[in-house]
Amino acid sequence: MSNVKKDARRINLVVPYQAPAPAKDAADVASSMSSVLPMAAMLTRNRYIGWGSVGFSVMSWLGESEETRQNSSTPGYFSVGMSLMALVVTYLPMLLPPPNAGTAASSAPAPVPVA
Repeated sequence: MSNVKKDARRINLVVPYQAPAPAKDAADVASSMSSVLPMAAMLTRNRYIGWGSVGFSVMSWLGESEETRQNSSTPGYFSVGMSLMALVVTYLPMLLPPPNAGTAASSAPAPVPVA
C-alpha cells in the first residue's frame, strides 16, 4: 500500500520534455561554407573542392527553414548555381585547353627563312 502512495506523489513531479531550440550558428556555418567553397574552387581550380561546394550548397539549400529564407539576402538556389558554375570552371581546361605559350598573340612572330 505504501508503494501506491509514493507513485501517486511522483506523478506531480513529472516535467514534460521540451525540445531545445535549434542553434542558429549551424545555418550560418553551412551558408558560409556554401558561399566560400565555390570561390576557393574557382581560385585553385581544384575539382575536389568544386564537388564539395556542390554538396555543401545543396545541403544548405535543402536545410533552409522559413526563418532562414526570410532573413538571408540570397536564396539557396543561388549558392547551388554558384557552385555549379565553379564546377564548370574547374573542368573548363579539359574542355577548352589553354593556348601554347609559343603561339600566344603577345609573343614575337616566328622568323622567316631568307630565300
